[in-house]
Amino acid sequence: MQKEPNKNQRNKWIALINIPVQMGVIIFLFGYLGNWLDKNHPSSKINYSAILVMVGVGLALYNVIRQVNEINKTK
Repeated sequence: MQKEPNKNQRNKWIALINIPVQMGVIIFLFGYLGNWLDKNHPSSKINYSAILVMVGVGLALYNVIRQVNEINKTK
């Protein structure tokens, strides 16, 4: 008879699987907002999409680090 994995371990895997999805959504939304700003408020000096994509990447990485630290605390 095989042992069933601990339910807590399953929750950790689910959290780890969701991280790339969350990163993709955050970066996509910031990129979409940047493109919208570039189209509706054009500026020759500021590229809104590049700035907001970088902000989105920073927020996504912060979110990943926070979630991984939280997973390790429950260990």
